[in-house]
Amino acid sequence: MKIHEYQAKEILRRFGVAVPRGYLALTPLEAEGAARQLGGGICAVKAQIHAGGRGKGGGVKLARTPEEARHHAGQILGMMLKTPQTGPEGQQVRKVYVEEGCRIARELYLGMTLDRETGKVTLMASTAGGVDIEEVAHATPEKILREGIYPATGIIGFQARRLAFGLGLQGDTVASFVRFATGLYNAYVATDASLAEINPLVVTVAGDVLALDAKLNFDENALYRHPDIAAMRDPDEEDPRETAAKEFDLQYIALDGDIGCMVNGAGLAMATMDVIKLSGGSPANFLDVGGGADEKKVAAAFKILLSDKKVKTLLVNIFGGIMKCDVIANGIVAAARQVGLSLPLVVRLEGTNVELGKQILAQSGLAITPADDLGEAARKAVAAARAV
Repeated sequence: MKIHEYQAKEILRRFGVAVPRGYLALTPLEAEGAARQLGGGICAVKAQIHAGGRGKGGGVKLARTPEEARHHAGQILGMMLKTPQTGPEGQQVRKVYVEEGCRIARELYLGMTLDRETGKVTLMASTAGGVDIEEVAHATPEKILREGIYPATGIIGFQARRLAFGLGLQGDTVASFVRFATGLYNAYVATDASLAEINPLVVTVAGDVLALDAKLNFDENALYRHPDIAAMRDPDEEDPRETAAKEFDLQYIALDGDIGCMVNGAGLAMATMDVIKLSGGSPANFLDVGGGADEKKVAAAFKILLSDKKVKTLLVNIFGGIMKCDVIANGIVAAARQVGLSLPLVVRLEGTNVELGKQILAQSGLAITPADDLGEAARKAVAAARAV
């Protein structure tokens, strides 16, 4: 789960991470009031969306007066902000964060996530702050410093100091960085985060270390332990199809293709997408209905797939292991009738009671195209999509 910058900074404050003062605003007038509360001097008006690169898209502006903050907020609120992470359609801005300005001496990068190869939370730092870390990793990987943190010990002072020295920090700034990195690690672990990223991390002229931006993502499987964080979910920032999928315990991710996929099992779903691409088509989504799919789930899945106007045909690929193929077939037939399916439907079944499942599909009276294997199913789905 993703949250906004202002929410991430609210969490980080609890763990002693230094962040500038700021206030959320939903209207230009509230932005002006926020700027006055910050003292009326230089401040930043920052669009709050779940995407990076906001500044490049015109979503972050400096204001020297409260009146200018109101003007900038009026320009930003309601705009369709386009960044490399929003896609070409952009994301509508519904709120801004007004934050006090600071005198910046240096911009750095600090982030952490789980390195699955080592089994450790890895702390990453770079002198290339304010730049997409992916670009840095690609062009100048030597600029990224890493410290793997042992789960049993947590972050140790010398690890943070080693990063500080690697970044060229000196004097009291080293101690500030150590406190900052320790607080960030503690926040990451305590909240079951999957990613913590500060970009840029700034060193002020006075030598203080501040989080000028903050990004926290969380493991949704652990949200039951953090109702306060779960309450920070912003449905306006999520694809409505993905939100609907969560209600039925379906794993759905929207893509850009025209072949809607419904599969049971994440690995099989990924393989299905690969074979569609190999056959010259393009999947419209990743959709895993899980091992306990029933008629209700299948109907919900069909409705979600059909809500994507780009979808021209549907491909159902089911391996009946825990769930028998005849049960799945009955669910497909009932769901197709329930939603009034009019698009071409290709179904490949394999596993327990597969012959009975195929018989149910054949006798349904519905225009269902059967397939005996995944390759055949993908080719038939691609052909159907091209014919629409």
